Amino acid sequence: MRRRLGARPFALALLAVLLAVAAAGCASAAKSGPGGADKQSRAEGKAKQVRIGYQKYGTVNFLKAQGKLDQKLQEAGYIVTWTEFPGGPQLLEALNVGSIDFGHTGEAPPIFAQAAGAPLVYLAYEQARPLSEAIVVPEASPIQSVKDLKDKKVALNKGSNVHYLLVKLLEQAGLSYADVRTVFLPPADARVAFERGSVDAWVIWDPYFAAVQTSSKARVLADGKGVVSNYEFYLASRPFAERNKEITAVLLEELNKVGAWAKANPQEVARLLSPQLGIDVPSLELAMGRREYGLLSVDGQVIAEQQRVADTFLQIGLIPKAIKVSEALLDP
Repeated sequence: MRRRLGARPFALALLAVLLAVAAAGCASAAKSGPGGADKQSRAEGKAKQVRIGYQKYGTVNFLKAQGKLDQKLQEAGYIVTWTEFPGGPQLLEALNVGSIDFGHTGEAPPIFAQAAGAPLVYLAYEQARPLSEAIVVPEASPIQSVKDLKDKKVALNKGSNVHYLLVKLLEQAGLSYADVRTVFLPPADARVAFERGSVDAWVIWDPYFAAVQTSSKARVLADGKGVVSNYEFYLASRPFAERNKEITAVLLEELNKVGAWAKANPQEVARLLSPQLGIDVPSLELAMGRREYGLLSVDGQVIAEQQRVADTFLQIGLIPKAIKVSEALLDP
């Protein structure tokens, strides 16, 4: 049988609750101080967030390092949080489960994520950079062409942009995807396996690509030139993009600005990023020399290219079902 509180205990309990609420309100006001939309929202317990996912290298890294976006969004009442991921597939998995709102990846990860039901939307992309990804082999390797990879162990990050590069290069060499023994490893583990000789080749992107060239003298077997575009896409979760169109516009505008700055100051950017990324300056300068800058609107031509990636992956069984890439536009 449930016990009912008597009048006196109930009054004492209510008084305790009221005192706790008042104390919490005073503490919140003391922390926030006067003025500022962000401070006010903190005091009300309703601080708005923009959760950005980023990878080891890219225009988003420049934006984080510069610090201007945090200041601008704080003035608009938003708190910015940054989370680093080893690759695009991991980043989009976080977006799928609601851990981040915005991020950047290459061509392939959005295809896998859309096939898995992730509520993502394409917002913009950067120009093609086919030289920024490649298949590399040890300098003394007997492997001289992609055709020589038959029955060899090839390391790559599953579902990343280089997954599509591998498929297309094998196809170009007259091999099928099943003709090589894929070893799925994130970049850090793949580099260890590559340098130990546990794998025969590594399909990788910058700045890891540049780093293994400069430190281990890896030899380029083939890059993306004439084979893939290797676009970098900016994506958001659909709920976030639909509710925060002004904020996404600010994000893209700031990315454009910092891209122009990075293009004009590559050495300064390399020096700024080196301690943050744990990659030496010469490797970063090499990587920066292989990329283009400037955001572009996602158009029919780019969507058609992404659809070809999706159809290729479906054909060889890398995704479980057909997808329509255009459905991942903010306004399909």
